Amino acid sequence: MVQLTQTLIMALIASVITTILIVPLTKKVQKGEITNKQLLNSFIFVLIASFVIGFTIIYITKIDLHWTVFAYVLPVITLIGALASKGVEQTLKGFLFLASIILLGYMFSAPFFNADKKYESAQKEEQVEIEPFDETKTPASVPPRFAQNKMKKAFGQVPNTSYYELGNLQIQKVDGEYVYIAPVEFSGLFKWFNGKTTPGYFTMSATDSTDNPKFVKSEMTYVPSAYLNKNLERHIRLANPTLIFYGDPQLEVDDEGKPFYIRSYGEFISARNGFDVKGIVMVDAATGESQVLALDEVPEFIDGAVSPEAVSLQNSYFGNYIHGFWNSVFGKKDVKLPSDEGTEANVSPIFNENGEMYYFTDFTSPKEGVDSMLGYALTDARSGESTYYTGNLEESYMDSRGALDIIEKKFIEKEWEGEMPILYNFYGEASWLAPVLDSNGFLQNYFIVSAANPEISAFGTTPNDALKQYRTALSRGGGTVDGTSNSEEATISGDVLRVYKERVGDYTVVSFLLNTGQNFTISSQNAPLAIYLQEGDHVVITYYATKEQFLPVKEIMIEDIVTQ
Repeated sequence: MVQLTQTLIMALIASVITTILIVPLTKKVQKGEITNKQLLNSFIFVLIASFVIGFTIIYITKIDLHWTVFAYVLPVITLIGALASKGVEQTLKGFLFLASIILLGYMFSAPFFNADKKYESAQKEEQVEIEPFDETKTPASVPPRFAQNKMKKAFGQVPNTSYYELGNLQIQKVDGEYVYIAPVEFSGLFKWFNGKTTPGYFTMSATDSTDNPKFVKSEMTYVPSAYLNKNLERHIRLANPTLIFYGDPQLEVDDEGKPFYIRSYGEFISARNGFDVKGIVMVDAATGESQVLALDEVPEFIDGAVSPEAVSLQNSYFGNYIHGFWNSVFGKKDVKLPSDEGTEANVSPIFNENGEMYYFTDFTSPKEGVDSMLGYALTDARSGESTYYTGNLEESYMDSRGALDIIEKKFIEKEWEGEMPILYNFYGEASWLAPVLDSNGFLQNYFIVSAANPEISAFGTTPNDALKQYRTALSRGGGTVDGTSNSEEATISGDVLRVYKERVGDYTVVSFLLNTGQNFTISSQNAPLAIYLQEGDHVVITYYATKEQFLPVKEIMIEDIVTQ
């Protein structure tokens, strides 16, 4: 009942205003057309009726009670009031009716005039490329569809299985591990009536595809699939009637495994149009206790404070409204469209090496049939701050759709397809990494393809295996293999014990073993005289300490021969 109080008060205030606008208060009483008792009865009837109707609409639709919502019903209310009254009162209510029409027109026309404000709200810091990926790490690259399939097959772990179904997946970091979390939801009204609470949630590694889902017992009362006041969205709305929400509620689990639901709230850009995120409402899924938190107050265990829907909306503002609304419709100068290949509301959540979650999306040309990428963005999932990367302007990168098309053609006979393409900086090369699934949604391999040179690609059973194959493919393709963000340069000297040379296209890839026990590789594109390397040579090399089996060489000096 505590959650209802504020909503009831606001509904009552709205009902009083509605009653005053509808019921005639002056002329009809003075002329004896109605008595004071009849006027009082009319007032009470309209007050009660408007309160019941208003509260029922609020309760069912879970709409916000921001003042702008009344602009949609004000013309009807003032028109009824003007028709029911006479004299000065009728004139006054007539003016209110005209004013409400003007206000409603403003509300509907806002999208045509607030595009500049939307673009300003979506401003991003601009850089060229993201930092190189540390190849000793494993990207969170298990596709959600595969994880969901495995969780459904493990659903027998849930008690009273027939009452429930699997909810939406969210990726997050729990106790230092990247995992998928999926709540167990009610499968219908009668199942909720009988079950009352859901038994818990599933968790599964987001980096290890061989991991099996685990069911965690943790009863939840306030969930999206519950009904009446136990329905999560209604519970949040009744406690916060004026807040503006955007995006679905998401389950977050703290490091002790306790589940919380969060939902992003914010402000309209203008009128009732546009959205700018400001914080979250966090609800204890067991007790219903809730907190309203600004973005800078969000607890550390929450990774996705900003909803993916809000990020997708901001990306749309940034890409479309650089020169206003009308340019986005007609001229489309400098317009760039955000990709729709993301796994959550057209964006894909990823983690950097510090364990911080970001939403990734790439931008492409509005021209049909063009798969050239114009840039890509990473948005901090906790703060909402975003960075736009232009990519190397001297090269043309293909977009995520182009990468998925290459995967489809590569495995056309097996009818496999890629999912969740993410752009990484592998060895200094902008590269797409995507898991490959069969027609049943089961993971088959991981595919990496260069964004600038689509002919260079590789795949492997794990992301790290694919990365090793890709480094070899880069060398074979004549590409320059640079170091990574965490790979320091090192210098070593020694005698060559074994040499293996492979001709690839116009270049030779030279692999060799030193008497130190380390293996190295270099392309003749980067060191042309490396083709003369032979067993017994004494060399001094500068290489990247990537901890791989074959370490990439930056510079090599052979006895009496210097190559760079």
